[in-house]
Amino acid sequence: MTNSFYDENAGDFFSATAQIDASDLYDSFLPLIPDSGRILDAGCGSGRDALAFKLQGYEVAAFDASKALSGLAQVLTGLPVQTCRFDDFSSNEPFDGIWACASLLHVPLSELPDNLSHLSRFLSDTGVFYCSFKYGDGEAERDGRHFSNLTESTLATLLENTPLTIKNTWISSDLRPGREDEKWLNTILQHKDVWR
Repeated sequence: MTNSFYDENAGDFFSATAQIDASDLYDSFLPLIPDSGRILDAGCGSGRDALAFKLQGYEVAAFDASKALSGLAQVLTGLPVQTCRFDDFSSNEPFDGIWACASLLHVPLSELPDNLSHLSRFLSDTGVFYCSFKYGDGEAERDGRHFSNLTESTLATLLENTPLTIKNTWISSDLRPGREDEKWLNTILQHKDVWR
């Protein structure tokens, strides 16, 4: 259902998001990535973030579940953008960072642990995993899209049976004009055994 929404509204979504300045979010993520490190943009949408990382010298791979958005992102970034779901993604090389900005929130809560665990397989031993969710409790369906909302405590519970743990969390306002009152939970995750 959510993928159909983005396929049908790809142009409008691209226009609304491709030019947004997300540098404040990058500032909490990129210092944790080695110079020229490998970043996976998981659920890349318009390709805005993948392009920003590419322009800063990182080696970037990207995918999105929407075929239409993958095509637009490929044009914007000049990168090969796969069309696949989170649980279908595969790579032969590990990533220093995984970036899932406002993308995993479309996965039902019951499926989130398995999706996070699957993606964590492609994270290097000391890699970091950024993701963001609308701040709140429970799940919602809006405009043909599914949303899983999280708070700090529900995120911690969600991660209990995954290989990941919380490194950092913070709350931010929506970056889109006129939506500043909408709050987001941002988190950086890492492997639980990173310090062993």
